[in-house]
Amino acid sequence: MRMVSIVAVAVVAALLGVLWYLTAKQGSDDLFAQCRASNVAGGSGTIGGPFTLVDETGKTVTDKDVITGPTLVYFGYTFCPDVCPLDNARNAEAVTILEEDMGKIVKPIFISIDPERDTPQAMLEFTDIMHPRMLGLTGTPEQTKAASKAYHTYFKKQVDGDPEYYLVDHSTQTYLVFPEHGFVEFFRRDETAENMAKRVGCFVDAAS
Repeated sequence: MRMVSIVAVAVVAALLGVLWYLTAKQGSDDLFAQCRASNVAGGSGTIGGPFTLVDETGKTVTDKDVITGPTLVYFGYTFCPDVCPLDNARNAEAVTILEEDMGKIVKPIFISIDPERDTPQAMLEFTDIMHPRMLGLTGTPEQTKAASKAYHTYFKKQVDGDPEYYLVDHSTQTYLVFPEHGFVEFFRRDETAENMAKRVGCFVDAAS
């Protein structure tokens, strides 16, 4: 009986050792482990992917055309009364801090989830106010839905009220994406521009 107990303990210890090894190995293989502050179910590879949208000039573009370096991606709409302007302004401020204080160039992208009203011209006028390098992307309802699905974002048009001045419920995370690594981190809207810039800078350094 005692021998069985000893064997059982040894087996459990061995299993724990294997689990520790696999966990440690996974962490050591993560290029950005020291920068991460969030966990994504299924891993970061489950978020992001190819998309086809329309830029501010009316040109059809893909993710490979616009994500050419470190990029902050945000989904929203120009008619948004408060959340989108504040979040995009925060992203723009973080990008400015990264450039002026850290010497790092990061592109902010704003993807519309309201293609009915967000024309390329509307996107251009909005992004020009926010940051000179901010790029606005819109598209057909099908293109918009596909891009949103790739990044696991949520949006739903409110059908009550004025059919012209409707609101759209949507998620508010900002995604950090690299052309070589894809999605690597997301930022909630309560994150300050200063802290966001610091964390993005960590990812940029780790990727270089």
